[in-house]
Amino acid sequence: MTMTDHAWVPPAEWYASLPSVLVAAGGLITDPSGNVLLVKPNYREHWGFPGGMVDDGEPPHEACARELSEEVGLSVTPGKLLVVGWTPPLGDRLRPMLYLLFDCGTVNGDATVRLQADELDDYAFLPAEKATAMIEPMVSSRLPAALRARETGHAQYLVTAP
Repeated sequence: MTMTDHAWVPPAEWYASLPSVLVAAGGLITDPSGNVLLVKPNYREHWGFPGGMVDDGEPPHEACARELSEEVGLSVTPGKLLVVGWTPPLGDRLRPMLYLLFDCGTVNGDATVRLQADELDDYAFLPAEKATAMIEPMVSSRLPAALRARETGHAQYLVTAP
């Protein structure tokens, strides 16, 4: 085949043909004792980190800050990226998801958590082992990985198999 045999595809058409992925961002927040902040969504069985979907054109760290402000009323500046998690398409979610977990620091014991009532039923600061057990088993490895990354300064990459 020569270069002239290859059909040229306009850039817009080529980009539209590429696979897409969903992106979500969350924050690891701890209290002075090292307990981890988890939230209980009203649309899911398991607890998880505060955070949510990245809006179109929004940088993930900004999505993390926005979601934490909306969901738990905390104004944080996301720090280092701790975990990059990839999960395949599952159930009704027909695209893979890339999950980015940022270090959002430690809040004082007197920090006021204000839940977004239309999405969240509860929150708790929990010891890491108990918190890990409350996260969906398929992605619960994100918490120990995030704590390791926070300690070592090296982000963790996790691939979830169904």
